[in-house]
Amino acid sequence: MITIREADTKDFEQIWPFFHVIVAAGTTYAYPTEMTKQEAINTWMVLPEKTYVAEHEGEILGSYYLKTNMSGPGSHVCNCGYMVSDSARGKGVATAMCEHSQEQARQLGYRAMQFNFVASTNTGAIRLWEKLGFEKVGRLPGAFKHPQEGYVDAFVMFKDLMG
Repeated sequence: MITIREADTKDFEQIWPFFHVIVAAGTTYAYPTEMTKQEAINTWMVLPEKTYVAEHEGEILGSYYLKTNMSGPGSHVCNCGYMVSDSARGKGVATAMCEHSQEQARQLGYRAMQFNFVASTNTGAIRLWEKLGFEKVGRLPGAFKHPQEGYVDAFVMFKDLMG
């Protein structure tokens, strides 16, 4: 059974191996592929409002962050990023984290969730987000430089959490 809990800084030791592999691949996140561990800790653990881990029997299988997407008049919309270890892919970890993140967002007072930059080549994530009620509300032509596919579109995806 997968459990999800709020992360603490020591959890990053288990997050870093899959975080590093995902970021270094350059196929899904618009992070520098040579991101250092300290930069990753800051990006994933320090800057977000909350960071969570999905685990099974003490092994961290995935992680996500939740943060305010924009300040001021846009502060009722949050943003999340999700990562799952290779060994846990296809086991429902991303689904569980996305559902958990929506519940947490509502509890924190957010009215909507927006993914700002989903690479069009990340078809598994897009399929899952759509299954969970997100809609593509924008297309950014050629905005993501994929290491194999070249310049591909990125999507803005959105879900109203109040409906």
